[in-house]
Amino acid sequence: MIRNISLEEISDGKLYELNDLVKADCNGCEGCFSCCQGMGNSIVLDPLDIYKLIKNLNKSMEELLKDRIELNVVDGIILPNLKMSGSEERCSFLNQEGRCSIHKFRPGICRLFPLGRYYENESFKYFLQVHECKKSNKTKVKVRKWIDTSDIKENEQFIIAWHYFLISIQDKIKQVPDRAKDINMYALGTFFLKPYNYNLDFYTQFHERLNEAKSIIASVV
Repeated sequence: MIRNISLEEISDGKLYELNDLVKADCNGCEGCFSCCQGMGNSIVLDPLDIYKLIKNLNKSMEELLKDRIELNVVDGIILPNLKMSGSEERCSFLNQEGRCSIHKFRPGICRLFPLGRYYENESFKYFLQVHECKKSNKTKVKVRKWIDTSDIKENEQFIIAWHYFLISIQDKIKQVPDRAKDINMYALGTFFLKPYNYNLDFYTQFHERLNEAKSIIASVV
């Protein structure tokens, strides 16, 4: 999701790398789940998020779309997001005790929060969102530890590839707006609806699909 605001407005003005310390540790979020409700359709999911949900919950994409996730248009592209439910607009994966029921395989945006990503020069760095988390007395933690992802380097390369692929789709839709629906349905089917082999490495399968998709979308006229 593109945010057309300056870093100075939303961060402490610093950019962080994996081995930097950042004041982001919310001490287990005890007694707080403010960031898990009232988020509208802003918790956008990428192919790895959907892969993990399907694999760990043993549910198909179609089953998840019934009550757990939904599809919305984000910057001109159809993408899935976590669904907020009930009068309090709580995340559909939040349990009665206000805790995340999928914490071990939570989506990348949730894993990152309250950090964000600043993309530049075909890469990105992390920044701290200073107005988003309501927890006080946060402590410093190494970015790598906070993100808690064992295959972090592969994960970062996936995130970069996916981000810039979405930008290329946006550019293509601007060039051929009458083909927007076709492009969207192709990307949705390729990366989210077409099942992955859950016994094989995700990243290998993703990059195979990405290479094919780049070629096909580039040829759209």
